[in-house]
Amino acid sequence: MEQVVSLFDRRLDPSPLTALVAVGDVVLIGLFVAVGEINHGTPPWEYPLWALETFATFLIGWVLVAFVGGLYTRDAWQFPLRAISWTTPAWITAVLIAMAIRATPLVHGGVQLTFVVVSMAVGLVLLLPWRSAVAYYDSR
Repeated sequence: MEQVVSLFDRRLDPSPLTALVAVGDVVLIGLFVAVGEINHGTPPWEYPLWALETFATFLIGWVLVAFVGGLYTRDAWQFPLRAISWTTPAWITAVLIAMAIRATPLVHGGVQLTFVVVSMAVGLVLLLPWRSAVAYYDSR
């Protein structure tokens, strides 16, 4: 039990800033999914289960990678450059996990190379400024 607590201590800082970062990440991933669904003719308000399913695949990927990578520790946003250098491979890996989940028959949508590339790019366009801003604010 002590080892489990120690693992969580190293991977998760229990602070208001960590909670804010996590909420911001979830909102931005949700925004990414919502805009994508709207652009593909399946607006979330008309197809909520599809949107939730898509959101869940990306969220599962992100939570797994963020925890393992320590993205919810103060070290992850100690400096803006560190925030970028930790977030970039984490999001790319999270997208790959999401795509692996989407490749199963349990999830609609499937996987196409263009979707993988666009998911990586758009997610980074959303997450990098957010996490850099947090790092800038926290380093002051």
